[in-house]
Amino acid sequence: MRHNTHPTVPYNEQLLSIDEQICALLKQRKVLSNNNPGLPSSKVISSWADKYELYEDYLNHLFETMRFEGLFKSRIEPTGYRKHLSVLKSIEHGERIYSVTVIRQYQNASVIQLHVDWDGTEDLQVDSQLKHHNNTFELYIGNQYECRQDRAGGSTGHFTYNFIVSPPLPDNISEIDLIFKEYTDTLKEQPTGLEIVMHLD
Repeated sequence: MRHNTHPTVPYNEQLLSIDEQICALLKQRKVLSNNNPGLPSSKVISSWADKYELYEDYLNHLFETMRFEGLFKSRIEPTGYRKHLSVLKSIEHGERIYSVTVIRQYQNASVIQLHVDWDGTEDLQVDSQLKHHNNTFELYIGNQYECRQDRAGGSTGHFTYNFIVSPPLPDNISEIDLIFKEYTDTLKEQPTGLEIVMHLD
């Protein structure tokens, strides 16, 4: 759902062509950066501020906001539960087991849970559980699907990541690959190098 947050603010129609060019440049920037633009250096920001008579803080906030585009995307919430699809797949990597047991099917989306299990006794010794909780995962299934991590939580020796997939997966999930990629930050800019691939057959 889209909301107009400034319906009463007057607008100078002479700005239309310029504002459209800004939108076109944002799209070009997004494609060229492959959705990972980073931030210009403080030296570059300062130079641009002087050159174009703009405030440095304004430019910093502008480029920072571009990194959070995904936060403004309308979010689908699963509605109309239909059925469970049995998956029962697991992969061992190092001292951890990564598993997907079922996929919940809804009218407008699918819900996938990635379970991570390990020897919980180490949590009390080196606080490895806390370190693990600071990481996050991205799910990729194909360009036709949007995969959003909804929430995550766990306890000693166990952690679960929930993903909402839209449009919903077909009930016949054979030949589908679930690719989970781990990051150390919520913006998904710092991959750990861990990639879990589960082939559903």
